[in-house]
Amino acid sequence: MCGIVGLFLKDKSLEPRLGEMLTDMLVTMTDRGPDSAGIAIYGDGNAALSKLTVQSDQADADFATLAADLGAAIGAEVDLRRADSHAVLSLPADKAEHARAALAELRPSLRVMSDGANVEIYKAVGLPKDVAARFNLAAMSGTHGIGHTRMATESAVTTQGAHPFSTGSDQCLVHNGSLSNHNNWRRKLRREGVRIESQNDTEVGAAYLTWKMQNGASLGEALEGTLEDLDGFFTFVVGTKNGFGVVRDPIACKPAVMAETDQYVAFGSEYRALVNLPGIEAARVWEPEPATVYFWSH
Repeated sequence: MCGIVGLFLKDKSLEPRLGEMLTDMLVTMTDRGPDSAGIAIYGDGNAALSKLTVQSDQADADFATLAADLGAAIGAEVDLRRADSHAVLSLPADKAEHARAALAELRPSLRVMSDGANVEIYKAVGLPKDVAARFNLAAMSGTHGIGHTRMATESAVTTQGAHPFSTGSDQCLVHNGSLSNHNNWRRKLRREGVRIESQNDTEVGAAYLTWKMQNGASLGEALEGTLEDLDGFFTFVVGTKNGFGVVRDPIACKPAVMAETDQYVAFGSEYRALVNLPGIEAARVWEPEPATVYFWSH
């Protein structure tokens, strides 16, 4: 099961409505994944700044003096913007890795959801409508985003196990399916120095793409590599700083539908996730082909 949605905006006038439209798409997929939900929102970034989105189960205590404590540890100003159990920390881009290491010492209970100039990731256990309300996702603006509703099959129902997974700067992935060789790849990728923090097979898929691109592959080449190297059934939707990509395994038994107009490109596990998008009645609608990479970028 699980439900995936994605929306890439071509029309800048729709950017204030990105969160609203993605929230509606996400909630429509509730019966495909009622356990937990998450969303990645991409907005205009500042190359000089990095955003670390962090999550805590004891947010009041962890966030109270976090900006000051982290700023002192890295020797730079840190801005904190809180959203329920998550907070977005903005800091100089050249301090991002230092900040991650400092957070592990200062607040060991924190989890880093994402980092980069453009992306913010919010995810939690619960019905998609409740998760969306907690973070006020409908009020968020941006250029593109992806989301996921989860029905857990291979790991526990936790915030850490929810999608999207991010293993590289401004990169994230959502997944419907199951990878059968993820344990072998987890060991290999960790030996290669790629950060993997859970036992979830989807995080291995994200880490695989990060590793391929760190070794010179384009996103398209990395997605093509999944067709050779990752065993199992999967539909991947990947977010990057500039756009999003889609690939399905060669058998393509997991449902998927796409729509494109002059204003946007949209993805849903089922067509009903797309029905409230503006101009959908005139969109070009199709099912993405098996073993075929699709990608759109700004």
